[in-house]
Amino acid sequence: MGDVRTHRSGVPAGKAQAIDFERMPRLGDIPAYFAQDRPERAAMRFGTRTTSWCELDRRATEVAHALAAEGVKPGDRVAFIGKGSDRFFELLFGAARLGAVVVPLQWRLAVPEAEAILAHCAPRLLFLEADQFAHLGSFAAYGGPDGCIAMGPGSSCRLFDDWHGHARPTGALPEVDPASAALQLYTSGTTGEPKGVVLSHANILSGRRDAMRAGMRWNEWDEGDVNLVALPLGHIGGVGWAIVGFFNGATTLIHAEFMPDAFIAALAGESVSKTFLVPTAIQILLTRPGIRERTFPQLRTMLYGASPIALDLLREATEVFACEFVQQYGMTETCGTVVYLPPEDHDPAGNERMRAAGLPMPGVELRIVDPSTRGALGVREVGEVETRSVANMLGYWHAADKTAQVLDAEGWLKTGDAGYLDEDGYLYICDRFKDMICTGAENVYPAEVENAIYGHPAIAEVAVIGVPDARWGEAVKAVVVLKPGAEAQETDILAFARIRIGGHKVPKSVDFVEGLPRTPSGKVMRRKLRDPYWEGCERGVN
Repeated sequence: MGDVRTHRSGVPAGKAQAIDFERMPRLGDIPAYFAQDRPERAAMRFGTRTTSWCELDRRATEVAHALAAEGVKPGDRVAFIGKGSDRFFELLFGAARLGAVVVPLQWRLAVPEAEAILAHCAPRLLFLEADQFAHLGSFAAYGGPDGCIAMGPGSSCRLFDDWHGHARPTGALPEVDPASAALQLYTSGTTGEPKGVVLSHANILSGRRDAMRAGMRWNEWDEGDVNLVALPLGHIGGVGWAIVGFFNGATTLIHAEFMPDAFIAALAGESVSKTFLVPTAIQILLTRPGIRERTFPQLRTMLYGASPIALDLLREATEVFACEFVQQYGMTETCGTVVYLPPEDHDPAGNERMRAAGLPMPGVELRIVDPSTRGALGVREVGEVETRSVANMLGYWHAADKTAQVLDAEGWLKTGDAGYLDEDGYLYICDRFKDMICTGAENVYPAEVENAIYGHPAIAEVAVIGVPDARWGEAVKAVVVLKPGAEAQETDILAFARIRIGGHKVPKSVDFVEGLPRTPSGKVMRRKLRDPYWEGCERGVN
C-alpha cells in the first residue's frame, strides 16, 4: 500500500482565545455565539460602516425571517452578484439560519456566463450590488416574482435594508442540520460548463474546528485581530477566508475588490493582523510607489494560495512586510485549504521545502495514485493527488455523473493535480492532469475560452493553453486555425472573446497555425502545443 499522510506540525502552540467552537456547528451560529461573547465589538467594517456582533446577529435574524416571508425554504437557493460588501455577510448568515443556500457569483463574469449559472441554480431570490445595476435588465428574470433586491441605493429594485428591516417573524426558524448545504460556488469544468460545488455547514466549519485544536500558532487568532478580505466573494479564497475570520471572532475588514493602494493603506493603518492573497497580488503590492517606506506593525501573518511563491518574490515580500508567510493548497471542492506550508519552511535563503505545497491540515488525508490503475503509489512516486476529509464537498449540484467522476464511495477526491509525497509527508505539485490554466489565482478552463472564440466567423479551429507568465503565473493563449481564405487579426479575436467571457479568461495572445496536433481519435493534443513554451521550466505549472 502507498503512504497515507496525516497532519504533523512542529509549530509551537501560542495563547489562543477561549472560544467554544463546538457551539458553532452551523454558519448561522457564528453571529449568535459572538453576540453573547463580545456583543459590542466590531464584527466587520466596510467603508464607513462598522457592524457590531450584536447588530450582525440581529440583522441575520431579520434576513432569515424576510427570506421565509418570501417563501424561501430550507434547501432553496438565493443568489448574489457583486463586489465585496458587509451586506453580503448579513445575507449569508441570515440564509444559513433558515437553511437556505447562498450562491455568490463572480462579479467579473460576462453577462451570458452569469445568466447560465443563474439558470442552472434557479434561485428563489437574486441580490445585486451596485456594480451590477447596469445589467438589471438581463438579471431581472432570475429575481423571483417580485424582482431583484438591491444591496444599496441607485436602482428600481427593493432596497435590502428596507426589505429585511420591515420583515416580521413568520414563526420559529427551523433547526438546520449541519450536514445540509450552506454555500454553492461555481467552478468551470473541462467541458466549458459551470459546475455548482455544494458545500455544507460541516464541510466549511468542521475542518476549521479540527485545525484550531491542533495548536498551530500561525493558525490561531488573538483578541483584537483584524482580518482583511479583498478577494472576490464568488471565490473560495474570498468567502472562505472571510468565514475563517468570523469563526475566530476577528473583526473582518471588507474591501469591495483588490485595489493595491487601498490594500496597502489598510495594512498600514487599520491594525490588520492577517490577510489572504495570491502571489500575483503580492507581486503587485511590491511594485507600488513608496511601498518600502511603509511599515505594517500589526501584520502578523500573510497567507497565500493558488500557486507557489517564487523565491525572489518571497525574499522581497519578507523584507517589506516583515511578517510570517503560510502557503495554502486546496480547491473549491475541498472548501479551500487542505495542505499548508508553515512559516518555518519559508526560508528566504531557499530550501527544498520551498518547492512544496506543504503538509496536510488536521484531519486531512492525502494519497498519490496511479492515474490509470488508481493504485496507491509510494514515497516520491509521481501520480494524481487525492484527498479525503470532512471538508470535501457534498457534490456538484444536479450533476451526479460529474460528482462520481471526482469523488468516490470512500470519500477520496481526485484533485486532477500530479504530485508526490516525500518521506516527511510533504506534498509536492509537479503538473496538472486536467487542462486547467491558473492565471493570477483564477482558474480558467480551455474549453470555456474555446467555446467563446469558436464563433468568430474567420476561425476554423481553436485550442487554448496556458503559457508561462512572469506576472500572472500562467497566461491564457489561443492557438487558432483560420478558415481557408479568411483573415483575422489578434485584436479582432480578443475583442470578440471579451464580450462573451470575463476579462480574466480572455487570452493574452493569439498564435496562428496551419493545423492543430491531434490524437488518432481526433482529440487536440494540448500538451504538444504547451510543451515548447515550458521548455527550461522546472515544472509544468508556474
